[in-house]
Amino acid sequence: MSKYKPYLMIAPIMIIILCVFIGALVMGVMQSIGYFPAIGMTDISLKYYGQVFSDPSFLTSLIFSLKTAFISSTIALLLGLLLAYLLLKSNVSDRISGLIYRLPVIVPHSIGAFMIITLFAQSGLFSRIFYNLGLISEISHMPTLLFDKNGVGVILAYVWKATPFIAMVVYNILKSVCGKLEEVSCNLGASQWQTFKYVILPLTLPTLVSNFIIIFTFSFGAFEIPYLLGATSPRALPILAYIEYNNPNLSHRPYAMAINMILTASSLLIVALISIVSRRFMKYRS
Repeated sequence: MSKYKPYLMIAPIMIIILCVFIGALVMGVMQSIGYFPAIGMTDISLKYYGQVFSDPSFLTSLIFSLKTAFISSTIALLLGLLLAYLLLKSNVSDRISGLIYRLPVIVPHSIGAFMIITLFAQSGLFSRIFYNLGLISEISHMPTLLFDKNGVGVILAYVWKATPFIAMVVYNILKSVCGKLEEVSCNLGASQWQTFKYVILPLTLPTLVSNFIIIFTFSFGAFEIPYLLGATSPRALPILAYIEYNNPNLSHRPYAMAINMILTASSLLIVALISIVSRRFMKYRS
């Protein structure tokens, strides 16, 4: 019984969480196929999914969400790996390194979004610095990075938030794999770049891939950052679902739920991808 004790201890709260989650999921699925008795809709149909996939605004929002999530996750992955490696080579204390990469992790996304606005808005800190340095003739000449159709502000916020998370995970792995393995590689004649490419990178690759998919999934389905920093067109997919859900006309509710179910299905597919990719790179594990 001792090995089952931890599961029994968390069973009460897990039952509540699962009931709430499963109940909400079932309700969402039923409404997405047109079953909404509260307003007299009882005919089950997949027409709302057809409307979603045929709506140009949905396809535009889907591409926008995928683009911002992929670009920000890729940049965060590279910067996080670089930051972790530099922290390891700098020989700073664990307390200082922990402060560097843990502080942004604990800051809420909404606060991070307001920080990005303070720094990168046309009247923000950087525009004033560039103006005082003579790089721009007017403060308003600062390039528009926020609320634009390319999602630059959204990407900046995701990168700022995800990079320390990647660095935190990779740093702990590098501390365990570097040292003797790195010394052996150098003694065998490998350069620093060869050691990094053929020793360090393969050992951290499973973690990097898994964390990339985690932050990609989160960025793809997140609401706060696109809502605060995104453009009015195109909108991120969660924002589109939110707008449709809050439409005063309740007949729009199945359409919004169809979008939510597509988001949920996409997240489940990505979770399955995590498992497949992790097994694919299992041979790199020490």
